[in-house]
Amino acid sequence: MHGLVIKNTGSWYHVKTDDNQVIHCKLRGNFRLKDIQSTNPIVVGDYVRIDINPEGTAFITEIEDRKNYIVRRSSNLSKQSHILAANIDHCLLFVTVNYPETSTVFIDRFLASAEAYRVPIILLFNKMDAYNQDELSYVDGLINLYNTIGYTCMKSSMITGQGTEELLKVLTGKVTLLSGHSGVGKSSFINKFIPDSGMKVGDISSYHNTGIHTTTYSEMLELPQGGYIIDTPGIKGFGTFNMDKEEICHFFPEIFKISKKCRFSNCIHMHEPGCAVLEAVKNHYISESRYHSYLSMMDDDFEQKYRSSL
Repeated sequence: MHGLVIKNTGSWYHVKTDDNQVIHCKLRGNFRLKDIQSTNPIVVGDYVRIDINPEGTAFITEIEDRKNYIVRRSSNLSKQSHILAANIDHCLLFVTVNYPETSTVFIDRFLASAEAYRVPIILLFNKMDAYNQDELSYVDGLINLYNTIGYTCMKSSMITGQGTEELLKVLTGKVTLLSGHSGVGKSSFINKFIPDSGMKVGDISSYHNTGIHTTTYSEMLELPQGGYIIDTPGIKGFGTFNMDKEEICHFFPEIFKISKKCRFSNCIHMHEPGCAVLEAVKNHYISESRYHSYLSMMDDDFEQKYRSSL
């Protein structure tokens, strides 16, 4: 039997079959022995084959090839990856400049991983109703930066309804992954577009200015107008996984473009003579925040570095 994984609660997977049944499944015992360097070999968005035993127990026996997926370093096991979701049309990365703050390091690490795994990204600057004038100016500065690089940016507020008509066009008929820190408004977003979803909306810690987790597992939710939203637990940091230092600049489009002018073909843009990237940073053709993010990924032995804010 063939189906789509729509929910993962840890040990159980909810699989929606071609005839719209939802079957609770486990993995076959030998499935985890395959060469999968991941804490979660099956993820929401995967197409799988399942067997149902006569007594009614269902097992996932096979996973079909993925068109793409997005992955980060496991927070507990640094030598393993954690896959957020698979077979995604695009991802909405929620960005809030306050309540809580999303750092540019976090944004850039997420974007680099999305580039590496061929997942289109839209940066969604949410909670536009909550910001003061300085914060609104900062949002406009970030949007100008990322638009110039080539990323699509949108503004939204689930309180005022800002951006909802444009977002509806983006969501319809697509598989959309929602990601970002806890507290950036993913649950409110889902309640806006899927009114009967019953998503709990969390508070913001006044002491740490961070979100409190409301989603504890990944789930695929069907949109009334067609398409799916994939909701994932909020993530504090985004550790990149399995990237060679020589490749990292490939995932920063503006750095990669200028790197072709470097004197040496194996330049890693840190201290080499004749480095066009260093010259571009000096002359503000590459933003200092983006270059700082690049350096943080080059120095990923310090696993806490990506948690800092700019």
